[in-house]
Amino acid sequence: MNELIQNMKPFIYKAWEKEGFKEPTAIQAKAIPSILEGKDVIAESPTGTGKTLAYLLPILEKIDIGLPHVQAVILASSHELVMQILAEIQKWSQGSGIVNASFIGGANLKRQLEKLKKRPHIVVGTPGKIYELIGQKKLKMHSVKTIVLDEGDTLLVPEQQGTIQGIIKSTLKDRQLLMFSATIGKNTMDEAKALMKDPEIIMIQKEELPVPKVEHFYFVTEGREKIKILESIARLPNMKGLVFMKDIGEISVTAAKLAYKNLQAAVLHSETKKADREKALKGFRKGEFPLLLSTDVAARGLDIKGLTHVIHFDIPRTTEQYTHRSGRTGRAGAEGMVLSIVTPQEERDLKKIANKLNLTLEKKVFYKGQITDEKERMNSKKNPTLKNNRNRAKRS
Repeated sequence: MNELIQNMKPFIYKAWEKEGFKEPTAIQAKAIPSILEGKDVIAESPTGTGKTLAYLLPILEKIDIGLPHVQAVILASSHELVMQILAEIQKWSQGSGIVNASFIGGANLKRQLEKLKKRPHIVVGTPGKIYELIGQKKLKMHSVKTIVLDEGDTLLVPEQQGTIQGIIKSTLKDRQLLMFSATIGKNTMDEAKALMKDPEIIMIQKEELPVPKVEHFYFVTEGREKIKILESIARLPNMKGLVFMKDIGEISVTAAKLAYKNLQAAVLHSETKKADREKALKGFRKGEFPLLLSTDVAARGLDIKGLTHVIHFDIPRTTEQYTHRSGRTGRAGAEGMVLSIVTPQEERDLKKIANKLNLTLEKKVFYKGQITDEKERMNSKKNPTLKNNRNRAKRS
């Protein structure tokens, strides 16, 4: 096992061994020492490269369980990401005596105040809820040593600016500020630097990552026919696909159309009720639904093990959006497939994105329920003997 992990507290390397990890990822190897040294950090690393553990392990290492105060606050933009981070904290802090708590909007206030009475060492929550608890003087920030902005590019936006700054200003000046994200634009970088003291900038390059085994295919059809392609995708064997759509209304209509064809899809967006969101994610993770229909914001930071496909029902607007979405599959060296459903007009825009990202993008069609090349489909139609030989070969 790597010395970096061996030198941490026993409960941490015990959990590391239990998970079967060997070496830290590139982002972990670079970020953990800097965080342990107390530096402010701005870190960019693609989706699925281990960013959560890159900040969580050093935080767990530095928690003093003898001090019954909040020592670290982790901020995330969505309920799902908050609960996901909480699950990681619980898993990696087993046997440590570290107390943690989560706070999200819409949850029972009395129950949330009960959590604070247990004197958590680590708090994870959405900015609005954390700021509200600080304003009510329910959450004391004087002992906070570290603040994390997870998926920081979704937090350092104009509408959140006052809230984030208010949370940071509620701590003492010697606190540490960490920001992690899959992509960091210039504005976000400048905003983060303005909040920090001489931050360490960590940018993980593609060359430092294992080569993902992800194929990128696309289908061309008219806009109103996209649903038919999605139906065919949903019927593929062992399908576990995350479908990105831009419009909440369209998600509801699409789910209803799929249900009419006996294809039940899970739904996730900002207007989904908390209980329904939990049910949708739980059912999708267990394989009860072949597809999860989601907006970009609702799916941000989601880690779904065994995700076989990412489907762009609505074309990404930018290379960053394509990267964020597509990084949900093919994690940690696993195989995956990214499928885009585009109109003839959108095909050119998709190719521009692929060229910028240096991706090999192949055009495909559906034939007899399977993904295939247009050329192969035409050959099968023209040459029945060839098709029959292939069928016999499959049976044998």
